[in-house]
Amino acid sequence: MATLYFWSTLVLTIVFSVPINVLGSAYCGPVEANDQDLIQFALNLEFLEAELFLNSALGHGLDAIEPGFAAGGPPPIGAQKANLDPVTRRIIEEFGYQEVGHLRAIITTVGGVPRPLYDLSPEAFAQLFDKAVGYKLDPPFNPYSNTVNYLLASYTIPYVGLVAYVGTIPPLANYTSRRLVASLLGVESGQDAVIRTLLYEKADEKVLPYNITVAEFTNAISSLRNELAMCGIKDEGLIVPLLLGAEHRTESNILSADANSLSYARTQPQILRIIYGTGSEYRPGGFLPRGGNGKIARSFLDKV
Repeated sequence: MATLYFWSTLVLTIVFSVPINVLGSAYCGPVEANDQDLIQFALNLEFLEAELFLNSALGHGLDAIEPGFAAGGPPPIGAQKANLDPVTRRIIEEFGYQEVGHLRAIITTVGGVPRPLYDLSPEAFAQLFDKAVGYKLDPPFNPYSNTVNYLLASYTIPYVGLVAYVGTIPPLANYTSRRLVASLLGVESGQDAVIRTLLYEKADEKVLPYNITVAEFTNAISSLRNELAMCGIKDEGLIVPLLLGAEHRTESNILSADANSLSYARTQPQILRIIYGTGSEYRPGGFLPRGGNGKIARSFLDKV
């Protein structure tokens, strides 16, 4: 298995230089923005997580709990209650409430933006997983059908928020902003660690009816995110070659981190390339068919 991950990693280092549906070449540097705009950008991910977790655990989303936070934005497409075991359902319900708290913290500190339109339908996830494995899965991947599928679907999102927050903190100008984002990062990283740990317990199990293990799915998703963002390896699956393991001594990779076990960071354009699923901050799609909201996200769409 380690050999498979090693060669897939080598292949990715070659294809990173090839743009995927982008306008112009990939830019990996920071964006120029003030604290308010940088923090409001995170609402695109916090809304996404809130709607996914709440709907999956409870069968209803943000509008049933804090409708004012949406600021008139539309409800998500296709979100539904997932078929989860009792323990996972309670974990995901807690995550959903935590995201409501994150939204409150951001909105009360720097102001909000309207909730963008999200596509959380089974079809949207199926397209993502098809792209990750490189072919059309049969039957189509359904994130809501069982616990393992749902955890794999959840794997696609919190880590993106984690690396986004790590990338947001350095350019922030004032203490209040840095304290807020550091606190958001703490919980976001915890959510990601819980999801990765639950999946690691099943790492070698085949995901039925596919001939693909849990670990192989995570590796494929992480590889796709690296490919879409186009700025190097900043995302790793649950089992990696020793080259990427902590201190080059382990193939387990419950926490994705760099050579010094520090968190990877991504910029706002890289995040948009991933959650749009297009490899371009200028081209909406994926979970955000109409694009993100806030000045940073809209600035790229206004240039098209």
